[in-house]
Amino acid sequence: MNQVKHLLEIKGHAVHAVAPETPVLEAIRMMAERRVGALLVMHGERLEGIVSERDYARKVILQGRASASTPVSEIMSAQPITVTPETEVLECMRLCTHSRIRHLPVIEDGRVAGVISIGDLVKAVIDEQAEQIEQLQRYITG
Repeated sequence: MNQVKHLLEIKGHAVHAVAPETPVLEAIRMMAERRVGALLVMHGERLEGIVSERDYARKVILQGRASASTPVSEIMSAQPITVTPETEVLECMRLCTHSRIRHLPVIEDGRVAGVISIGDLVKAVIDEQAEQIEQLQRYITG
């Protein structure tokens, strides 16, 4: 399981998205209901950005803005870093840690194929290491 496509096969291709004009309050409610830390911001089929809990905290709460009247487009991270299904899991880990982001939209043939999170990546790395340890133990013990 060293490529993003394997993660999406296990996790699924669910995409949680809002339109750029969606009020921030509605987006935050959607995140809470769906138990996700970010939503893609889509204009039709086109990815416009990503809005996260961090964006909400930094750009609404700390700035004293009104959640009900602020559109997502004003606080989203525009031009998010994206990956393809063929991107290696360790490369995604590097992107997330280097850029200090938690979510990576997966783009395939110009369309959003899903989203992976830092949690998905950590789990994949840990699962792979556990499998390798198990194989080594079987080899050693015969």
